[in-house]
Amino acid sequence: MTTRWMDNDAYGHANNAVYFSWFDTAVNAWLVEHGLLDVGSGQTIGLVVENHCNYFASLGFPQAIEAGLRVGHVGGSSVRYEIGLFAQGAATTAARGHLIHVYVDRDTRRPVPLPANLRAAAQALSLEI
Repeated sequence: MTTRWMDNDAYGHANNAVYFSWFDTAVNAWLVEHGLLDVGSGQTIGLVVENHCNYFASLGFPQAIEAGLRVGHVGGSSVRYEIGLFAQGAATTAARGHLIHVYVDRDTRRPVPLPANLRAAAQALSLEI
């Protein structure tokens, strides 16, 4: 990912709220890339019910950012995605956080069991044994 001019705040670095957008982009890009999210017509969608971020180093415009993604927990209808954001080529994280998706029926917005393909892909990225 790359930073945008509008990401910076008055202090000269990316505003804290922008990190949550990068988390969301990293997770959803992985879902789309693996055929697990049909944004326009998929019957099951993930809603963010929790997110968190710890900040360790500034990121800002202009800068390329790399995101690392793993799964911390796979539940019956939820997945906890854990994300690390790195300045391109850096060995340590600039920010680390998580978001939890609860998967729901697109129409009713009621939780549904994780689809088998999503469960398998999430378990492949999981820290749980």
